Amino acid sequence: MVKIIGAGPGAKDLITVRGMRALQEADVIIYAGSLVNEELLEYAKKECEIYNSAYMNLDEVIDVIVKAEQAGKKVVRLHTGDPSIYGAIREQIEVLATHGIQCEICPGVSSFLAAAAALNCEYTVPEVSQTVILTRMEGRTPVPEKEKLSLLAQHGASMAVFLSAGHLKELQEQLCEGAYTPDTPCAIVYKASWAEQQCIKTTIKELEQKAREAGITKTALVLVGDFLGEQYAFSKLYDPEFQTEYRK
Repeated sequence: MVKIIGAGPGAKDLITVRGMRALQEADVIIYAGSLVNEELLEYAKKECEIYNSAYMNLDEVIDVIVKAEQAGKKVVRLHTGDPSIYGAIREQIEVLATHGIQCEICPGVSSFLAAAAALNCEYTVPEVSQTVILTRMEGRTPVPEKEKLSLLAQHGASMAVFLSAGHLKELQEQLCEGAYTPDTPCAIVYKASWAEQQCIKTTIKELEQKAREAGITKTALVLVGDFLGEQYAFSKLYDPEFQTEYRK
C-alpha cells in the first residue's frame, strides 16, 4: 500500500497529523521537489530512502515504488498542497494498480486555502459570492474548450487561479472578457505559508504591473473577485432573528 500524502503549500507544520506520522514511518519517500518544502523531510527517519521526483519521469517513479513494495518497505509519495488539485495522481494510481499495488490518499492543505488565510479573507461572502472556481490559464498544458478562463469569468464568482503567474497580461484580458471589470479587486500571493510569502492586494488592471514590480513570475496564486472588496453582508447563521435547530 503506497500512501499519497498531501502536505501544506509550504510551511512545515501545515500538514495533518496523519500525514506527519506517515512520513515518520516511511522507509521510502518520493517527494515533489520543485514545490514541496524540504523541511518536511525532517520528519523522516535517518535510514529512510529519499527521492526527488522533480528529476524523475513517471516510469522512474513507478520503478522505485514497485521495487520498494516488493521489498516490503513502506512507501510515501509526498505531494505539495492537496494531491486532488493539480496533483497528477490518477496516472500514478492507475499504473500502480497494474502492478497490483493499491494507494491510500491523505488530504493536504491546498495553496488556495493558505492564500486566503494569508489575506484574512473568506471566499464565500454572503450576498457577494457563494461559489469558488479553481482553475488555471492555458499554457503548454491545454484546458478543455468549455473551461477557457474567459468563459469561467462570466460567472463573476470568487476565483483562485493556479499555475498562471507567468501569464498575467493574458489573465487580465480574459478576466475582463467575463463578468469582472478592470477595477475588480484581486490579489497575488507568492509562496503562501512559506517564510518568503508575499501578499499583494490590487485590482485586475494593475495585477501584472504590481507582480512585475515585486519580481513575482512563478509559485504564486491569483485570487479574483468581489470577496476581496469592502462590500458584504452578515451571515444569517448568527443573525439573532434567524432560527436554527440549535438556537430558537
